[in-house]
Amino acid sequence: MTVFLWILLIAAMIATLVALVRGIITFLQATEADLKGTGPSVAGMKSNKMMQARIFFQAMAILIVVVILLATGRTG
Repeated sequence: MTVFLWILLIAAMIATLVALVRGIITFLQATEADLKGTGPSVAGMKSNKMMQARIFFQAMAILIVVVILLATGRTG
């Protein structure tokens, strides 16, 4: 059970890193015209979605750490 949780934790951390890098790359690709436009740009919306995904994966990683700590704390 604990090995499965560790694998899930590693997967969540990798997903967090991938979402972060993709969000930063998308943010850096936004042009000056996108930033000065009237309303949300496609690049801005994509960057926002990637950052939301990063927050989700980060929360999942924290929850998995809590579950691992609870599982190992009860056996000791």
